[in-house]
Amino acid sequence: WLYGTGGGLAQAHIFCGSKNDSSAGRDIHGFMGQDLAGKTVGIVGMGSIGKEIAKRCSAFDMDILYYNRSQLAAEEEKEAGSASYCKNLESCLKRADFLFLVVPLNPKTKGLISSKQLAMMKPTAHLINIARGEVVDTDDLTSALQKGEISAAALDVTAPEPLPEDHKLRSMENVILTPHIGSATLECRLRMAWMALDN
Repeated sequence: WLYGTGGGLAQAHIFCGSKNDSSAGRDIHGFMGQDLAGKTVGIVGMGSIGKEIAKRCSAFDMDILYYNRSQLAAEEEKEAGSASYCKNLESCLKRADFLFLVVPLNPKTKGLISSKQLAMMKPTAHLINIARGEVVDTDDLTSALQKGEISAAALDVTAPEPLPEDHKLRSMENVILTPHIGSATLECRLRMAWMALDN
């Protein structure tokens, strides 16, 4: 969750470092964020990582939806912030203010999010991909962001990875890119090392 919310700090840095401001014709309201409380988060892929995201979103008083190949048991849904199951992806896409992609890459999830799915999302929605780059059609996402079909994207993974230096996503102010380091905290890497040793 910190990956998604941290994107706001990066956008603030870009704004403050810019020569453009309200006196130069830039709308100062573009610098304003939005409350998380009361917003709806959609989690596509409710495995162990998805559940942890849901718990953190619950602390922000967000409404939690999830789409998964199978519905969780009632007790698991309760532990995941009283998450509500969406029987189809379309329902999750249409209702989410923040959409997390947390699925493995396989033939069924490759290209899971393309122009058709992006068009279903709110124009104010944020897409956060911490799964695999090929889960999202990069060209379609670029187009959707340029057209304002969705508001912003935070991408820890891309296709290709890394993106070419001259790729449009690199210069867009409503896009946050990180080089596949969403798990790069000292504590997480220590846990990963201990897991490897245990195996």
